[in-house]
Amino acid sequence: MSDLTPAQARLAALNRLKAKQKLTAPAPGSSSSSRNAGGPPLVHKPGAAPASARNMVAQQQEKEAAAPLRRDPGLGKYFEYDLSKLHNSRGGFLTEEDLEGDRIKSVVELARQKEREVRMMKEGEEPAILQDSSPRCSECNSLEIDSQFFKVFDVRVCKKCKEKAPEKYSLLTKTECKEDYLLTDPELKDEDLLPHLLRPNPHASTYSNMMLFLRMQVEQVAWAKWGGEEGLDKEWARREEMKKRKREEKFEAGLRDLRKRTRNNLYQRRQDAEHVHHFVDVDAYEDEAGEARSVQRCDGCGAEQEIEVF
Repeated sequence: MSDLTPAQARLAALNRLKAKQKLTAPAPGSSSSSRNAGGPPLVHKPGAAPASARNMVAQQQEKEAAAPLRRDPGLGKYFEYDLSKLHNSRGGFLTEEDLEGDRIKSVVELARQKEREVRMMKEGEEPAILQDSSPRCSECNSLEIDSQFFKVFDVRVCKKCKEKAPEKYSLLTKTECKEDYLLTDPELKDEDLLPHLLRPNPHASTYSNMMLFLRMQVEQVAWAKWGGEEGLDKEWARREEMKKRKREEKFEAGLRDLRKRTRNNLYQRRQDAEHVHHFVDVDAYEDEAGEARSVQRCDGCGAEQEIEVF
């Protein structure tokens, strides 16, 4: 239509309209007209035609724009995707955004970092300090409390008091909790029992995130589990004694096995050291009495034995 002039476009539209009307109009003398001869005459009511050719062309263009594109059957079977809703996964490759200095982060490191970011989002930002409604430090009644300790551990303490009392507010690693306070992995993973902070592992970025626990809460759980500090000391001494006994039993078992192997080797050496005679036949000879005798002699030690030949 872009190559036609406006006059030619209007003429083509009028010709198209006339052709449609001829196709929809009934043929004269048809069976339908003879069938309805006795009844009321059938009146053909064509659809509402546009006022001008220009309006008809505009309406046809609107219909073509609104209708979906026809699928080409020659392309075979395929799936249609909405590209505006697809997520760019970078095809599984790492980009410059994943660089850490001169080294590219691995998938494990990215997962650890994502876990820490989610935890920090949950902790949120520091709230505003209000004179009347803001929580105060339980030690010095200060308004400048550590918001991270308050949100994670539900402990109201300022940074100065936290540094002054490390026996209460210092952080313990998971290994220290298991070795010093004899707590188990299920107890340490229970956030309702013992909340924890997540920090990157200082040994290697590929290692698991470091879990930090508040000493005061860890001691409270350990005292409740072992019946106080004395009960914990007794349990620790009992386990150390058990470890010592197991080490001694292992050493004794190894020593017995060594003695057994040494004894077997000594017996084998003695067996190997014993001489076995290998006699060789010697020609017969006559003794002083004139009797015929046969003697065998060992080729190793020279021992002789007399044999009787039948």
